[in-house]
Amino acid sequence: MADALKNVYNHDLILKIANEINDVFPEFNRKSFINEVFDENWEEKTLKERMRHITFCLGEALPNEYEVSIKILSSILDKFPKGQLSSIIFPDFVEVYGLENWETSMQALELFTQHSTSEFAVRPFIVQDQTRMMTQMIEWSTNPNEHVRRLASEGCRPKLPWGMVLKSLKIDPSPILPILENLKEDESLYVRKSVANNLNDISKDHPSLVLQIAKEWYGKNPHTNWIIKHACRTLLKKGNIEAFTIFGFQTTNEINVESFQLQSNNIRIGENLNFSFKIHSNELTPTKIRTEFAIDYVKAKGHRTKKIFKISENTIEKGKTLSYNKSHSFKNLTTRKHYPGQHTISLLINGVECGSCNFMVE
Repeated sequence: MADALKNVYNHDLILKIANEINDVFPEFNRKSFINEVFDENWEEKTLKERMRHITFCLGEALPNEYEVSIKILSSILDKFPKGQLSSIIFPDFVEVYGLENWETSMQALELFTQHSTSEFAVRPFIVQDQTRMMTQMIEWSTNPNEHVRRLASEGCRPKLPWGMVLKSLKIDPSPILPILENLKEDESLYVRKSVANNLNDISKDHPSLVLQIAKEWYGKNPHTNWIIKHACRTLLKKGNIEAFTIFGFQTTNEINVESFQLQSNNIRIGENLNFSFKIHSNELTPTKIRTEFAIDYVKAKGHRTKKIFKISENTIEKGKTLSYNKSHSFKNLTTRKHYPGQHTISLLINGVECGSCNFMVE
């Protein structure tokens, strides 16, 4: 079994933190800090609970002067591998203790995000003073370092996973747009993914705004094209006609699904649903098609919810037939639990349902 993610915060890490701080700040009480971290509730704590608990313990053990503590933490930063989830404790310290010390905190967040990420820690600063923080993030969006530029976008996503929802920006995302405008042709895929995810967040509450941006940006730059396509993924899954049109997916009156069948109409939880089908075109000209399948899952209380999965994007010519054999797992995951009952699988071409089959899950 894979080790639980929360175990990135473990004894070796805490010992290293204590030793590195003690090297630059001999007054640091290593023993007390370690004992405080590994209290009687340590094993039961979740990932985020462990992170915040370590932050509180650091706050107790480090000097009361915030600026001094930040200097100590900054001086040991390079002793820890870059890109590690465990290093989020550095910006978390800023989030907890730095809201009243703006200048020092901004410098620290900019530094710490280059080592791990400050995307969660900036959010309370946005809530505290949105105008001031968004001005800072516009400045970060032109920074030479890709990690800082990504922070400018990722930190203000209205619905960042694992992060607090930014209700004000969810209602009115216009303060985000200058940042995304600065980053729409960014050379870094790391940054472009963040821009796309930010726009995808916005599309869930303001689809017309994102469609307007998509029309203005699409076709101007390959990097921007990629962003727009990824940003519109929720709109495409919802079958939004405007979104399909932007990317060249037209109506498909003369494209038909044939021989759609399931290998079995009954499967057990943990098994795969195997299915096959063909797509044939009688359209006069080559037609761009996006092929997806949707499953109406039975949920714990008996109702059903639909989830859509992309299969492929192709261009099909008149008289041609495309054949597919697909398999979809019904193994329980941390993100999806399956329940017995009648499910439905549907095929969609350019957002339009073109056939469905019912099947039982036991």
